[in-house]
Amino acid sequence: MWLEPVQAVGIIDAMLRQKLVDRAGLEAVARANTGRPGGRRAEWVFGLADAGAQSPPESQLRVRLILAGLPRPVTQHPVLLATGRILHPDLSWPEYRVAVEHDGLWHSDPDQIHLDRQRLNLLVTAGWRVLHVTSRRLHRDFPGLVREVRTALAAAGWHR
Repeated sequence: MWLEPVQAVGIIDAMLRQKLVDRAGLEAVARANTGRPGGRRAEWVFGLADAGAQSPPESQLRVRLILAGLPRPVTQHPVLLATGRILHPDLSWPEYRVAVEHDGLWHSDPDQIHLDRQRLNLLVTAGWRVLHVTSRRLHRDFPGLVREVRTALAAAGWHR
């Protein structure tokens, strides 16, 4: 509860994903500590957690977007393509058909670039706006990234 929230949520996301804890367990801890120092903060941090995050950078990206005032994205939302194939963008706002993909270092492998671009084309063909985020962008130009996501959501009909 005393860690910086973005870091704390990344840890809790991993614990949820690995089934070391579940939502009910987090809620019980929050209830048991409501009146204690840090209890309300822990409840808030637990509320930001999501078992769908597949990596710490995805968790960081999601939480930072929420804290920047954007609506909470869905993790790994299934997108059914006309072919029957299902893709799961890292983060998405299904009602606006906007997705954000985090591209870590392994995405620079030539074979992975090929697969990523194929995936991008499939999502775009299905009517989705897709933004890609690198670690450099996440850490060095987050305000610019937020503007881009906000613009994509607004173009799709989101109003703050």
